[in-house]
Amino acid sequence: MQPRQLRMLSLATIAMSLACATDDREHAFDSSAVSAGPGPGNASSDGTEATTTAWTTTSASGTTSASSGADGVDTSGTSGPKYDVDDWTTAGPTTGASGDACSGVGHGEGGMGTPEDCIDKAQPDSFEPAIQWTWDAPDGRESAVSPLVGNFTDDNGDGKIEPCGDIPDLVVVSSNSFEGRGHVYVLDGATGAPHFKIPDNVDLTVTPAIGDIDGDGLLEIVAAVNPGLTSDNLAAFEHDGTAKWVSTDSWDFGEATYSAIALADLDNDGDIEIMAGTHVHDHTGTRLWTAASGYVSGYGTATAAADLDGDGDLEVVLGHAAYHHDGSQYYLAAGVEPGYPHIADLDGDPEPEVLITSIGGLSMVEHTGQVKYQGVRPTGDAPTSSAWIRPAAVHDFDGNGVSEFATSSANNYTVYNGDATIVWSAPISDLSGSAAGTAFDFLGDAMAEAMYADETNFFIFNEVGIPYFSVPRSSGTIIEYPVVADLDNDGSAEIAVVSMLGPRSLQTAATVQVIRDKEDRWIQARRIWNQHTYHVTNVNENGTIPQFEAPSWKALNTFRTQAQIDDGGICKPPPPAE
Repeated sequence: MQPRQLRMLSLATIAMSLACATDDREHAFDSSAVSAGPGPGNASSDGTEATTTAWTTTSASGTTSASSGADGVDTSGTSGPKYDVDDWTTAGPTTGASGDACSGVGHGEGGMGTPEDCIDKAQPDSFEPAIQWTWDAPDGRESAVSPLVGNFTDDNGDGKIEPCGDIPDLVVVSSNSFEGRGHVYVLDGATGAPHFKIPDNVDLTVTPAIGDIDGDGLLEIVAAVNPGLTSDNLAAFEHDGTAKWVSTDSWDFGEATYSAIALADLDNDGDIEIMAGTHVHDHTGTRLWTAASGYVSGYGTATAAADLDGDGDLEVVLGHAAYHHDGSQYYLAAGVEPGYPHIADLDGDPEPEVLITSIGGLSMVEHTGQVKYQGVRPTGDAPTSSAWIRPAAVHDFDGNGVSEFATSSANNYTVYNGDATIVWSAPISDLSGSAAGTAFDFLGDAMAEAMYADETNFFIFNEVGIPYFSVPRSSGTIIEYPVVADLDNDGSAEIAVVSMLGPRSLQTAATVQVIRDKEDRWIQARRIWNQHTYHVTNVNENGTIPQFEAPSWKALNTFRTQAQIDDGGICKPPPPAE
């Protein structure tokens, strides 16, 4: 679906739900009811109608509705979930960096720089996905960008908002009208009960970012507000939804559409910068500079940050171009089209490479901008419209100890080696937009499961590309993708996937579906997913942004995928023994 077409969609044909699903039967699910997926509305995972809770939206003061009421978890460090909450830097963890680290919780040796081998493993037969809860927005069911995960509410009543004891929350953008405008909702991660709705109109096609941008120990939400029909402005909201600021500089729709916001401390000064397409703002919303080159009009970009030149601070990476933190150009790769950037070590050298997915195909440049290959299309899908300009995910998909990347191309979801040779390819149907995928090693066996949601279904693939599981969803596909996190603090990973109006039929799935293993046997994941270009080392689990970000390619070597937690710290599953 093209951007201008999306903005003219009418939601009049979509049934409007005035209540939300709050199925609290956390351990009573029937997986046989899941393979076909939930029906329209608020069907719970066991096929019965879920209970509903009426609620009201927040005022400018940020008044919230009922919280989940879930119990806190054991934080003794000897049992229950483990927590990665410290400030992970290139030098390893520093205890209590933000003032709310969990007491009594240990960390693996070496921190993010050298993650230890994971110890926890699930039983081989522990893959039985089931719907944990669903939620429909009460004033418009369309969600076209990835949900985000972080802690916004004090659920256990101890006067603090932190990962330990409080339930993570899901940040969802869903539309209430046409022309691409919607609202931000913050939902309880365990039940889907809404905490609050932000009343400001936001751009339905721009993924927000969350993090502590002002050092107050609480998360903020940075989004693209959409007061008109020709441009956006950046806006920040406090942890309770209260408006914090709106930028005075506008962001043209030609760039903003299909884009995403990112947070990083580019110059290591302790202040957070905000990246929005080719623009870099400070934490108050003031624009600092604009890159000279960087996006495809009508498709935008998902800007990333990484220390490409090894000087300790971060470059702003647009893919075909990169810029130093002060806006001076670092490289401009000759002949490479703008697209979505991804940073990882994909040739084992061990410097990072930048993968760019563009309209013309797949390209890769060295960390210096030297071109390795450009415009390749291994699946044979033609370079038309949005067939190749789709964000990718990086992980070890086949258990060989080497990271591969996965991305879609209209008719295929494909895992590639770093040189763009195909590992496996699975048929999908996504002719309309630019959806992305993700991955997580749910069983701890060093073979990550790939996940992708096309126009009509959400899939989980095994190591050779055969679907383990699918559930109906619907979308015109923007750049949304499923996310993985421990959403309910139970020590086991969950998946969140959104839906919107599809190009071939009316919406058939709830706005949000959360999926878990029916017996909660999946390996524990982090409780944070803060932006579209999430790569683990870019954010601490308590939502603080590292002043000195550890190179992700020297730690887990993943991108747009989730990390496991073991013994209180980030870990990396060792490859299976030969």
